Amino acid sequence: MTHLRKRVIEELDRRNYSQTTAHAYVAAIRRFAEHFHRSPDQLGREHIRQYQLYLVDERKLRPKSVMVQMAALRFLYLKVLRRSYSRDDLPLPKLPRRQVPVVLSSDEVARLINAAPNLRYRTILMTLYSTGMRRTELCHLRPEDIDKERMIIRIPHGKGGKAREVPLSQKLLDQLRAYYRSLRRPNGWMFPSLQLSRPGEPITDKVVWHACRQATRRAGITKAVHPHTLRHSFATHLLDNGAELPVIQILLGHDDPRDTMIYLHLSTRKLKAAPNPLETLADQPGWEPVAS
Repeated sequence: MTHLRKRVIEELDRRNYSQTTAHAYVAAIRRFAEHFHRSPDQLGREHIRQYQLYLVDERKLRPKSVMVQMAALRFLYLKVLRRSYSRDDLPLPKLPRRQVPVVLSSDEVARLINAAPNLRYRTILMTLYSTGMRRTELCHLRPEDIDKERMIIRIPHGKGGKAREVPLSQKLLDQLRAYYRSLRRPNGWMFPSLQLSRPGEPITDKVVWHACRQATRRAGITKAVHPHTLRHSFATHLLDNGAELPVIQILLGHDDPRDTMIYLHLSTRKLKAAPNPLETLADQPGWEPVAS
């Protein structure tokens, strides 16, 4: 490990950055150095400008991907190397407006889960949908996080290192028990890695993605389904069934209530509660329905 890499990791730890963010920043800084074949402490403003243009014009990366790279370089040069750069020297790309996320119907969720090709994938999908966990949170779930006495699941390391608890349904508890008993080599994780090269490690995000992709194809669902789709479906179905937004905000681990407000646009209960303007025309004088 180089001295600079060690300083970056120490500074990330000192500021209590999440493990996911730390890995992303270290990898982004490594790619920046590899692009110029030089240590980042030997590079400056012009190199940063050239690299950002390379990411946009040649790599054709999406703004969100460029955002992560530039955020990592901001951390390196402003927090670690203490360069007197302004934020304009390390500009962040403007992100497009958030699109309305894909949500599955209850029937589609049932089809998706039933189409899982094995017990492991079925348990992964049921856990994502029943709890609204992020895929990284699921990967790092441990058996001791399952509290069957209180019927809750503890998520000790959510986004930003924030802990929270979510309800544990009896159906999910039964599923988790059946799955865990089937494990040949438990290693302390609820979903242990099956790779011999990763003993003692949990599954990776790719396994969760693969579970969604395989079940989606087998279920014949044409929507673009990924792990976060089940999180969106969890929140939307809660709202449809009468849960209040502040409760959903807590269950999802949102700091900003505006992040939860998007589910108002997705809730069929809320949409159906609003009278359709065409229907109200029947109350207007002189209105006649179309003749059959």
